Parts: sequence; C-alpha cells; structure tokens
Amino acid sequence: MKQLVLAFGALVASACATTGVEEPAYNLLLSEGSFEVRDYAPTILAETTVDGDAVGSRFAGFGPLADYIFAKDRKGEEIAMTAPVTQAPREKIEMTAPVTQKSEAGKWTVGFTMPAGYTMATLPKPGNPAVTLVEQPGRKMAVLSFSGLAGNTMMERKKNQLMEKVSSSGYVAKGEPVFAFYDPPWTLPFLRRNEVMIEIAQR
Repeated sequence: MKQLVLAFGALVASACATTGVEEPAYNLLLSEGSFEVRDYAPTILAETTVDGDAVGSRFAGFGPLADYIFAKDRKGEEIAMTAPVTQAPREKIEMTAPVTQKSEAGKWTVGFTMPAGYTMATLPKPGNPAVTLVEQPGRKMAVLSFSGLAGNTMMERKKNQLMEKVSSSGYVAKGEPVFAFYDPPWTLPFLRRNEVMIEIAQR
C-alpha cells in the first residue's frame, strides 16, 4: 500500500505542481457557487478497473496507469501530464453504451485524461492488458466542487448534493457520477480541489 500511495502522490504532484498543466477543455454554461454546468469536448482516457472501496481502489489503480504514462510497461516516450485523476463506479453495460444498467459493486474505474494532441491512432498501445484507451465523446456535465479529504463518506455526501442540485436545476442525470481529484495526498484538506460530476440532459 505504501508504494501505491507514493506512486499516486508522485503522479498527481507532477500534474498539479506543473505550471500550465493541461486539463480537459470545456465551455462553461452555468456557474452558481460550487455548482457548474460544463460542455466538455471529446477526450481519450487511459483507464483501469480495480476492486476495493472508493479510497483503496483510487491508489490501486495508479500502479498500472503510472506505468503507462511513464512508459514503463511499453516502448516509446512518456506522455505529458494532465489533471485531474478520475474515478467512477464500474458500470454493467446492457446492449451498447451509453445505455447502462447498474454499478458493479466493489469495482471502480480509475482514469487519466490523455493530452488533447493525441488520437487513438497516435497514442502508444498499453503494454499491460489491464490498461485500456477509451474514447469519451463530448458531453454536458453537472459539476460540484468541494475541498477536504475525499473519503467514502464525503464522496457519498457530495454525490447526493450534486444529484439534488441537478434535479432542482431542471436537468436529468445520465449514468454514474465521476469523481475528479487534482491534488497529491499530502495537500492540506482545506486546500484540496475535488469535484464530482455527472452527465446531464435537459428535461
């Protein structure tokens, strides 16, 4: 576990401590305090799915992802860092995406967004079969920002707050929430930048 924590910290610290680090592009459609509605551009993610609780799986997913980013499981150059690190419940898929049935208990997908200049054709192939590259189409997302230690209890509370805000704002949520983390583990809790987001559509 100690090695996983160090790997997680090193990767996030590198991304967040670098001036001008790339983040996924979006247009801001609505801003009400900590609640925003964003229209995201298409992206590509490197993802891996692991077992465990919300916090433990976040660390466990970082070993394979760090090896891919730092070219330790493949040939070629390292990939430039981006932020944030994302985490979402694993979804059971019925027919074709984005039609989903329910979350798969005990499994989480941890992801890292690839820099915008890459395509599926130009990204290096992961050497570890546990890491996959996934094309994420553009989508409208409702986002709730929060600080603090993002443990299981806080994540559940913030997810519920987001869902309440989505409903009261006249939107319909689609799929499962995604959590985003921007800071290394040693960042003081009140300085941490976290988000929970979910895809939405108009009623």
